[in-house]
Amino acid sequence: MAQIKRTANAVWHGTGKDGSSTLSTQSATLSNVPYSFVARFGDGKGTNPEELIAAAHAGCFSMQLSFLLTAAGFPPDELKTGAVLIMESEGGGWKIAAVELTLSARVPGIAADRFQEVAGQAKAMCPVSKVLNAEVRLNATLA
Repeated sequence: MAQIKRTANAVWHGTGKDGSSTLSTQSATLSNVPYSFVARFGDGKGTNPEELIAAAHAGCFSMQLSFLLTAAGFPPDELKTGAVLIMESEGGGWKIAAVELTLSARVPGIAADRFQEVAGQAKAMCPVSKVLNAEVRLNATLA
């Protein structure tokens, strides 16, 4: 079985509400990027885990769809995917309830029904979709 490992690190200082942290990734794309309670649950500067999951989901889905469209004989000109991660309070904590993916695509020669079929396959096959214990919704538009 083939295996790929990716790593990231968080270093937290202080209390949950008043503390702060930094995130770093193996690739150094993120290097000591700040995050805090205010960045996660308000409008503070820095990133937060949910924003990063949304970005990962948009990127994963777009790449998966590109592979599937190309394999079906319809290489895309452009795939623009937005992801909205929705958190809900539950039992004194929070959960990721859903992710809404919004796709606008330029794919020459593909019929609208075939496009919807392949986009649905990509949503189901995307590794980030698979790992989330949340509803994943897709609104795909072919330009």
